[in-house]
Amino acid sequence: MTPTASPSAGDARRDVATISLIGLAHGSSHFFHLLLPPMFPAFIRDFGLSYAELGLLVTVFFVVSGVGQALAGFVVDRIGARPVLYGAMGCFIAGSLAAAAAQGFAGLALAAVLAGLGNAPLHPADFTILNRRISPQRLGHAFSVHGISGNLGWALAPVFLIGLTAAFGSWRAAYLGCALLGAAVLVLLVAQRELIDDHHDAHVQRAAVAGATEHPMAFLKLPSVWLCFSFFFWTTAALSAIQSFASPALQRMYGLPLSTTAFVVTGYMLCGAAGMIVGGFLVARAERLERVIAGAMALAAALLLLVASGWLPGLVAAAAAALTGFGTGLAGPSRDMLIKRAAPPGATGRVYGTVYSGLDVGFALSAPVFGALMDAGLPNAVFGGSAAAMALGVLSASFVGLALHRRRRLAPA
Repeated sequence: MTPTASPSAGDARRDVATISLIGLAHGSSHFFHLLLPPMFPAFIRDFGLSYAELGLLVTVFFVVSGVGQALAGFVVDRIGARPVLYGAMGCFIAGSLAAAAAQGFAGLALAAVLAGLGNAPLHPADFTILNRRISPQRLGHAFSVHGISGNLGWALAPVFLIGLTAAFGSWRAAYLGCALLGAAVLVLLVAQRELIDDHHDAHVQRAAVAGATEHPMAFLKLPSVWLCFSFFFWTTAALSAIQSFASPALQRMYGLPLSTTAFVVTGYMLCGAAGMIVGGFLVARAERLERVIAGAMALAAALLLLVASGWLPGLVAAAAAALTGFGTGLAGPSRDMLIKRAAPPGATGRVYGTVYSGLDVGFALSAPVFGALMDAGLPNAVFGGSAAAMALGVLSASFVGLALHRRRRLAPA
């Protein structure tokens, strides 16, 4: 007689399947974050653009994404995350096609706008689905996988684009490959749509009850929401510098060949993925999540200061820059759980949309600043500025943790 699977085993399988699909969607969004930066040297060669102009393309992407993300949270709360997720993937495909056809800055800017529109709803949609579908005992690991998949998407982008460009002798062919990749992910999400349905009756009823008791904008009064926003702003400013300019900065400071420094970002993301695996287990054990975040980010900042000093041998500096990803990855799951604790009932999409728009604002404002520092001949400022931004992020996370601790202490028993 064949044993029948227990309901808990069935729940676990469904959780794993949902986590995997959302991880794939999130990895795709991070892949398209780097739709343009890996090809910056080609754009300089073919279109004569400066680093400041290239930084402006990053700004366009994240301005569109940041404004859209804050608004997308309301859309997700109203119509559900699944259809919004489909639309996002369609925008990524369109952005890839626009990049393939670009004839200069304007064409690349159009690609940045379309990719930014695709990125806008991903975090509120992803976290809404995870928070509504995943069992509480597996939620920390879901956040960990979500973060890991994002880092893997970042790690894959330069390898994918540079590899296809080398294989076909054209960066335009590489962007057609990006469009095909986005289409494949969209087809899979549609085929497995039942596993990412966030509009169960029970959840709709709970959201309706929560919405009836407070104004839809009431969450904006919570200091913890804006502290989470500032945390994302500062930590993303640091990440933007590493993603966009670590490779040319290491090349100028240490004389390393571009063939070596180009893969520092990939190493950073892979180290970040390893950190997130460890961080997923820490979430279940740590009560004061801000302490986990502070320790991890302090480690990353210390490594960046060493790289900025110029004291290290070239290859060691490149390795240290990549290893900072472990510290930021370690903090990731604790960060996402901290936001969940800060979100009032029925406002998941709105809170995640608002908070994660800090990520977009950080990218938008920091990219041209660090690009200008590169143009001014200050490559060490890329790493020193990143370390300072991480330190400010630690302060923001600490204040969030204090606010939540105070709320729990004052809550009626």
